[in-house]
Amino acid sequence: MTEKFDVVIIGAGAAGLMCAAEAGKRGRKVLVVDHAKKPGRKILISGGGRCNFTNYDVAANNYVCRNPHFVKSALSQYTQWDFIAMVAKHGIAFEEREHGQLFCEESAKDIVSMLLAECDLPTVQQRYQADVHSIEQTESGFQLQINTDTVTCESLVVATGGLSMPKLGATPFGYQIAEQFGLKRVPTTAGLVPFTLHTADKDALSDLSGIAIPVVMEAENGTTFKENLLFTHRGLSGPVVLQISSYWTPGQAVTIDLLPDLDLAETLNAMRDKHPNQSVKNSLSRLLPKRLIEALMARGDVEDRPLKQLNPKDITAMATYFHQWRIAPNGTEGYRTAEVTLGGVDTDELSSKTLEAKKVKGLYFAGEVMDVSGWLGGYNFQWAWSSGFVVGQHA
Repeated sequence: MTEKFDVVIIGAGAAGLMCAAEAGKRGRKVLVVDHAKKPGRKILISGGGRCNFTNYDVAANNYVCRNPHFVKSALSQYTQWDFIAMVAKHGIAFEEREHGQLFCEESAKDIVSMLLAECDLPTVQQRYQADVHSIEQTESGFQLQINTDTVTCESLVVATGGLSMPKLGATPFGYQIAEQFGLKRVPTTAGLVPFTLHTADKDALSDLSGIAIPVVMEAENGTTFKENLLFTHRGLSGPVVLQISSYWTPGQAVTIDLLPDLDLAETLNAMRDKHPNQSVKNSLSRLLPKRLIEALMARGDVEDRPLKQLNPKDITAMATYFHQWRIAPNGTEGYRTAEVTLGGVDTDELSSKTLEAKKVKGLYFAGEVMDVSGWLGGYNFQWAWSSGFVVGQHA
């Protein structure tokens, strides 16, 4: 027996559930399928279990996409304020953290419960542990083999996410669907991910594990972020590294201002005038963690001596070193710990207004499966809500 639906959505994550709710509100007969046991697995673990669900300040420049204008239409059709209104309607308490990031006060489960409540419509069905074995285009839409069932639909929505966090069940299935229908894909890599270091740097810095300092980090393309840098036993992490990783390519170095809030040359001159016999090590240890200064000295990068022995050239060189500390990562920790996937279905293949494939009627894409990746800070979830909403209005 063949079951008929208006819309089949593959993927019960943030974008898929949002899309199901919106299509259901239009009276569309909707089926959501996912190979996992439960919906919203990535939502549940995000933000340390509190879900950074959006940001007060959302703009196109918070996203990485080969076409920087692509996200504008969807973000304007469903804004952060629309989602915040939904959260408020469901009585979910939330808090603002730095940089306008919004988190649940209690649990990410509240967001999943809200989405499921929005999907609680007579026309919306959900099926889990459901594997899609085949998809064929028909005259009226698509035919799918799901487990042992045959299902047809007018509109097919691919909301399968990216490759990040494979332990949560991430697969390349969405890209395979795009390729089956002749859509181009932008090569994928891990984004919002910690850096690993070359052996020499790793050995020199591994004892600093756990130290966090505010820095400004710059990628070779000029993109900068001011956030905390965290030293780990594997390399470099913290918000600033996750952000810059989306703009880094293998072989490149990053430049780090270790003292972004002061002028080191000016500070050293003042210290030398006041305490000429104080050592460089003790002076710098007032500004940065002592273990970090010791590690840099052990590498031979910084020489310890009394401040009175520093001439203007020495002070300039030291200031340049700390304000422009360069290090070349060996790589990243990869999809295992990445928060997003860079690349994906080429946005040139899609309508920015409806997210429908330009050359395949009825085929839509929502969420991370596309070549759209947000910054750290709630932007990826906002893209899921916005793209899911938009597809839900048209599928």
